[in-house]
Amino acid sequence: MSKKNIILLVLLFFCCIFIGLFFYAQNVYSDVTTTLQEIHEPELRKVSVLRKDEIVLQKKIPFSLLILGVDKREGDKGRSDTILFLTVNPTSESIKMVSIPRDTYTEIIGKEIQDKINHAYAFGGIEMSVNTVENLLNVPIDYVIQIDMEGFKDIVDFIGGVTVNNDRSFQVNDTIFKEGEISLHGEQALDYVQMRKDDPQGDFGRQLRQKQVIQSLLKKGANFNILLKHNELLHIIEENIQTNMTFEQMLNIQKEYKKSINTIESLSFEDGVGELKNGIWYYMMNEDELNDISREMNEHLKM
Repeated sequence: MSKKNIILLVLLFFCCIFIGLFFYAQNVYSDVTTTLQEIHEPELRKVSVLRKDEIVLQKKIPFSLLILGVDKREGDKGRSDTILFLTVNPTSESIKMVSIPRDTYTEIIGKEIQDKINHAYAFGGIEMSVNTVENLLNVPIDYVIQIDMEGFKDIVDFIGGVTVNNDRSFQVNDTIFKEGEISLHGEQALDYVQMRKDDPQGDFGRQLRQKQVIQSLLKKGANFNILLKHNELLHIIEENIQTNMTFEQMLNIQKEYKKSINTIESLSFEDGVGELKNGIWYYMMNEDELNDISREMNEHLKM
């Protein structure tokens, strides 16, 4: 199966925080600690340039999270073909979430060029991606999680599949996705979030299906009993995730912010236009829409 299309891998991260730490218990403490130490990247920045001080999670301060679903390729670092930005507010017990089109034309911070936003990862890895997205949105990015797309099918199968409400019937290879509520295992979920060619909404339709899968995974995972299979989950996490969050920060999020999952609001970029530059297709953001979403995200962070 081709890896070229974007993959919604955000769940691995939330499994780590909202699921993995949900089952935090004394008999798995050592295994959990070891895994989360392995995925922690201490060299990644700790404080956004748009914030004055580091966030103290114990004070229930709203925070933001950037999720990069990376398609790695032989000979290079790959591309961040899924770029998902979230703000989490424990006071309103809500999450705001927006998917950034991977072909968005913007300044690549640190490279001094204009290019597709997903190329930032190929040029400078997680750090350049964070700086580029933050510059585009003008919203502080507090935490980042990189997830390799290979782990997507594993995590869906691990939790027993996902259930989504499909708004239109379509077929991918030999699989028919019927209209209405359907259950998907890992391979099917991969096809479901990848399909774009036969969708009249194109990439935006695909982003909608990604969000459906995210929400299903979050709701199912938050109530999933994985104590007996925690080693399998920890192996998937260790093989596919990198983050600047520490174990202590994850524990604090589980303790202080877990009710935020109750309300997830999806925002979207819809008013931009496609444009060819030197034969290459780019998505050009609508400045008014970009400013509106930036303002809404900053307000959600109480900035």
